[in-house]
Amino acid sequence: MKKQVLDYFLVPSGLLLMVAYHIWLLYRILKHPTKTVIGINAINRRIWVRTMMEDMSKNGVLAVQTLRNNIMASTLLASTAIMLSSLIAVLMSNSNAQPSGFVYGDKSQLGFSIKFFSILVCFLVAFLLNVQSIRYYSHASILINVPIKKIPSTSAHLMTEYVGRAMNRGSYFWSLGLRAFYFSFPLFLWIFGPIPMFLCCLSLVFLLYFLDITLEFGLAKGSVDDDKDEEEGRELR
Repeated sequence: MKKQVLDYFLVPSGLLLMVAYHIWLLYRILKHPTKTVIGINAINRRIWVRTMMEDMSKNGVLAVQTLRNNIMASTLLASTAIMLSSLIAVLMSNSNAQPSGFVYGDKSQLGFSIKFFSILVCFLVAFLLNVQSIRYYSHASILINVPIKKIPSTSAHLMTEYVGRAMNRGSYFWSLGLRAFYFSFPLFLWIFGPIPMFLCCLSLVFLLYFLDITLEFGLAKGSVDDDKDEEEGRELR
């Protein structure tokens, strides 16, 4: 019974830690985008789309190749996710599967099934998110070839903004799909007990913080006031 208490305490604590970090990261992206890697990349993608569409005669091939590479990256993650989902489903259907003797925690058959089902859901979510990423990148690959010089200036501005939003949404879905893969690591270690799972969540939060947060862009700009950060945060949406 004491070992099962660890599952009831450490597993929700680890998941809550991961969720709390991503809520905090979302707040930083919306309010201070120039201090996060995701926010800076989103701003630069909008500038890149505008630059590509201003002279498609020279930049058309580069734009299409770049979007094709993004589609290939999303396709790779989607294929990997659905393959791992199939593997987990096969393991779940194996009625002879038993918890390892190294597990320090809940060793019941129900708990074992819940662990595999959580990993399965995680990979299915990753697959769906990457499929949505492919969808937006495919839209952007067509729209980015629109000759904006042949349409009114007001409509041209709206078109570049629309294509920029489509490309950013594709990138957001790709990032979310990658986060789903990150979430699968602690869920996988949960098979070996709640202690490795909690330690993995703690390590992932520290690792993701150094990957997601940057102050170099804000320092390079000089003084970045909060009003401008909020305006850029609204543009990201």
